[in-house]
Amino acid sequence: MEGAEIIKKYKIYLQLEKSLSPNSVDAYLRDLDKLLRFLFSEQLSVDQVTYNHLQQFVAQLRDIGIHPRSQARIISGIKSFYKFLLLDGFLEADPTELLESPKIGLKLPEVLTENEVNAILDTIDLSLPEGRRNRAMLEVLYSCGLRVSELTGLRYPDVYFEEGFIKVEGKGSKQRLVPISEAALHEIRLYLPDRHLVKVKKGHEDILFLSKRGTALSRIMVFHIIKQQTDQAGIKKNVSPHTFRHSFATHLLEGGANLRAIQEMMGHEKITTTEIYTHIDREFLRKEILEHHPRSKPRA
Repeated sequence: MEGAEIIKKYKIYLQLEKSLSPNSVDAYLRDLDKLLRFLFSEQLSVDQVTYNHLQQFVAQLRDIGIHPRSQARIISGIKSFYKFLLLDGFLEADPTELLESPKIGLKLPEVLTENEVNAILDTIDLSLPEGRRNRAMLEVLYSCGLRVSELTGLRYPDVYFEEGFIKVEGKGSKQRLVPISEAALHEIRLYLPDRHLVKVKKGHEDILFLSKRGTALSRIMVFHIIKQQTDQAGIKKNVSPHTFRHSFATHLLEGGANLRAIQEMMGHEKITTTEIYTHIDREFLRKEILEHHPRSKPRA
């Protein structure tokens, strides 16, 4: 049976036998699509899936920072799908039988909605000398999923405007190319005239986001800026630079991006502790950003 036909029959199963609402059916199918994308990248069909494959898939969700509750929901949907395959006689054994949901008590950073990200950015006073810098900085943080240390160390020569990439130095001084959205590039261009007015101290000439003293921003300063703007936006969540990073991963995943692409963009070397890092073509990474990230185009 072809994959499209299986999904069609599963949808009918959810509608008629499970009596789910249209919204619930759509949610089940969206979560199933995440697994199907993973299987496609591994060149596997649904009937070839083993418990170990499913563990790798769940490990990807965990590695890119998907909240345990969301992981549990996705796993529940996968179990439902394989139960259907058993009932329909398509499979003789259920590979999800031993698959466990994560402990909900695990604490991960909050995830912002796109509207909350916009609300935080909109509170920035652009008439202040640091206004354009802060707006560009937070846009880059959200659009590229950077660690705070990667953001503060970002160099102006490593922003490739024409190609749509930035070169990032991550953990262990390892470098990677990350696609950058048009929205983030737009904000950087608006910030550059203000940057050129700063008297830069020796050793910081190439740093993109400069403090008033002409040095790279400290991690603490970035935390302070985010807390200040979050409070002004009236958002009660505990928001940190890492919150923007998790929001980046979550929004890409929910938009249908490839898990391996998300992982490489975030600078994770492994999908699991045992699987060898797999290189992804740069143009494929940029395509994933352009298709699935809310910031693929500049804001109005």
